[in-house]
Amino acid sequence: MSFLNVIVLAIVQGLAELLPVSSSAHVVVAEKLMGLDPSSPPMTLLLVMLHTGTMFAVIVYFWRRWRQTYFASMPQFKRTAWQVVLATALTGIIGGGLTLLIEKTAFRNAPHAQIEDLFSHLELIAPALAAAGILILIAGLRERRIASGPGGDLTTRQAGIIGAVQGLSLPFRGFSRSGATISAGMLSGVAKASAENFSFALAVVITPAVIAREALRVMHAEHAGGTASLAGVAGPSILGAVLSFLAGLVALKWLSGWLEGGRWYLFGIYCLVAAAVVGGLHVAGY
Repeated sequence: MSFLNVIVLAIVQGLAELLPVSSSAHVVVAEKLMGLDPSSPPMTLLLVMLHTGTMFAVIVYFWRRWRQTYFASMPQFKRTAWQVVLATALTGIIGGGLTLLIEKTAFRNAPHAQIEDLFSHLELIAPALAAAGILILIAGLRERRIASGPGGDLTTRQAGIIGAVQGLSLPFRGFSRSGATISAGMLSGVAKASAENFSFALAVVITPAVIAREALRVMHAEHAGGTASLAGVAGPSILGAVLSFLAGLVALKWLSGWLEGGRWYLFGIYCLVAAAVVGGLHVAGY
């Protein structure tokens, strides 16, 4: 993995993160086109670090919104904290359970296989992109019938729905986490801005756990060489995180307005087209 590879992947991740088009799927496809193995522990760690960089960009970008809504008063903070805890718990239960189920069924004859071994399969990424595209398209077509506003008023039930859908998206590359959670919030009656705020707040909460899991996976992977391999990819991974942070900040400045400008359904169309392209790449032998 060269530094040029890292720079390309960081830019792809940073530019695609805010869009509900699965930035990780775009990174995986870019890895395949560059001849890299997306399922290898070093590449998985790099992907997580790229997400980390963009998540810090999200914190910087959304902080003012969150302060004006979630931290407006102590009662509001307590209410939001409970909603975040509930949603994250549902994400862990559903996402963890689904991951375990896949590992014990799809990989039942491979004792050491993990869910990350699915990352290199474009034939699985394509339908996941299509499923996300359909969900976004449905939510987008109903968008005019959903109230708009600064958000912050979602109910505990709606928070639970968003957390559950986030759990469904965790095991699969291509099923956009932000696209699925924001769309689920919109379909349950949440204002889009509120669904967006809560979706990215949940993403920031779960990122440290994902980083820890992937770091442990790299250290214990037999073919990665343990901690020596981890040290070998640490430099490129940190560089990738910094570059994805900067690219994310640039993208967030102009993409957020488009995301909230009444054209949500276009992202669904994009996902459907991307699914067809990814399927074509699989047929072509990538």
